[in-house]
Amino acid sequence: MARVALVTGGTRGIGAAISKALKAAGYNVAASYAGNDEAAAKFKAETGIPVYKWDVSVFDACAEGVKKVEADLGPVDVLVNNAGITRDVPFHKMSLDQWNAVMNTNLGSLFNMTRQVIEGMRARKFGRVINISSINGQKGQFGQVNYSAAKAGDIGFTKALALENAKGGVTVNAICPGYINTEMVQAVPKDVLEKAVIPQIPVNRLGEPEEIARGVVFLASDDASFVTGSTLTINGGQYLQ
Repeated sequence: MARVALVTGGTRGIGAAISKALKAAGYNVAASYAGNDEAAAKFKAETGIPVYKWDVSVFDACAEGVKKVEADLGPVDVLVNNAGITRDVPFHKMSLDQWNAVMNTNLGSLFNMTRQVIEGMRARKFGRVINISSINGQKGQFGQVNYSAAKAGDIGFTKALALENAKGGVTVNAICPGYINTEMVQAVPKDVLEKAVIPQIPVNRLGEPEEIARGVVFLASDDASFVTGSTLTINGGQYLQ
């Protein structure tokens, strides 16, 4: 029987690539999303992957959403915490709402989502939790104190949860993408990308969403059973840690 994978933020950008790659690898995939109904409907029509709408920053919404997924597909074996937002502004101008929105979605969602599935994973003695962090959680970024703090928190969450569950067949890992060719990056003016961003990347190009997805497929597989508490850095050499 195929394993069940749930990808948050799974209908656009990196998340969509992850959902498609996991389906191609034989998983029964569910993709959650927060607000863009049109993009979600298009994704579902193109891929056949079922989509579910809820706000990952709200614990009760996550509990209800996961119950729906498990009622439709079965217990979640692989959770990919991919959903994320930005509210970029220098810290001395940042509002509490801008701080909380990013922290609750980009870090709080890891608790909200993983808490729904971890007991089942432990009971079945198999599980994969894969957290999509960011290069900016490793190196920091001007205008992203909230985002960088949350993404750094993702890495700490990953390491601690990995230690708690290592003996039970449940692995917990993080991936830190660099600058990836998604809608968010494409919104940056072309001359800025060519003059200020790409020259900082030693391989001299943006990453592709599928390159992150291949990392997720590996970490979700049986071949990665000895990999836990790790951070897989996929950034073209831009930041070496």
